[in-house]
Amino acid sequence: MSGEGAFRPAWWLPGAHLQTLWGRLARPRRLVPLRREVLETVDGDELLLDHAAGSLGARLLVLHGLEGSSNSVYVQGLLAAGRRLGFRGSVLNFRSCARDPADLSRMLPNRRPRLYHSGETEDLDFVVRTLADREPGVPLAVVGVSLGGNVLLKWLGEHPGQTAVASAAALSAPFDLAASARHLETPVGRVYVRSFVATLAPKARAVAARFPEAAAGIDVARAERARSFWEFDEAATAPLHGFAGADDYYRRSSSLAFLPKITTPTLCLSAADDPFLPAEAFERARAVASPSVEFRLVPRGGHIGFVSGAAPWRAVYWAETLAVAWLARRLDEDKKEPGSG
Repeated sequence: MSGEGAFRPAWWLPGAHLQTLWGRLARPRRLVPLRREVLETVDGDELLLDHAAGSLGARLLVLHGLEGSSNSVYVQGLLAAGRRLGFRGSVLNFRSCARDPADLSRMLPNRRPRLYHSGETEDLDFVVRTLADREPGVPLAVVGVSLGGNVLLKWLGEHPGQTAVASAAALSAPFDLAASARHLETPVGRVYVRSFVATLAPKARAVAARFPEAAAGIDVARAERARSFWEFDEAATAPLHGFAGADDYYRRSSSLAFLPKITTPTLCLSAADDPFLPAEAFERARAVASPSVEFRLVPRGGHIGFVSGAAPWRAVYWAETLAVAWLARRLDEDKKEPGSG
């Protein structure tokens, strides 16, 4: 199935929350076999990349969302969709997010007194440059999901005119981190927040214990009892990564300000009922973005959901298929341009 048609939400998943939660409950986390690679970073840490085989010359790099990994169900879905079109796949596990292959519930810690956040683009830049240097002439497409989408869009805006990435796609990207945080300050939103804080707070505590001087500004107790992303980011993310506070972190890290500078063909796909982002933020992003960015907003689909299909056992994950097909088409168009070969 190409995924190019209109999205028809599954009748058996009414509402944004069921669309959002279905995949996490029902989809496999080991759909695509992976080979792990350890990249040494310039600051003495390591990045764990997971690679999937494919037949095409092009490579698809996937960036996961908050507290995700290469074993997140949507990442596995994107890799599978890429494999069907011949892409070789790679996943950048953000620092502290890679899972132990023997125990997917265990995240592997990193060596340095830092984690990752929505505006951290240095690691992505390092990986893109590494892949480009390693495979000169091999087209590279990148897809970022949720937090990973924000990271990708920010990086693209920071590097106008870059040629290492041929095409890009962002699924359910937050665009405006402050608006996203406010949007989740509801009873249902706090349920989502607490599920993330349950794994984020122990990481903050571990960093504070291992690197007391570098992490002196972290308020671990406040981070652990956070009921909103703003509270957690104010207590942990901002002080650990050199921001004046949560508001400063949101202002400097939101991809919204970087969209006008993007020159790479890019797809942004979201749902109007996304529990993590108000639809008006999507419209503001569309209004300021450069002509290189194509926006698609569907009425329903939740956050990283977009589930269609006649029955649960015939579920189709429309956005993943659409995004990979869109990226492949951009690469094909590049090949057909005069002088591209």
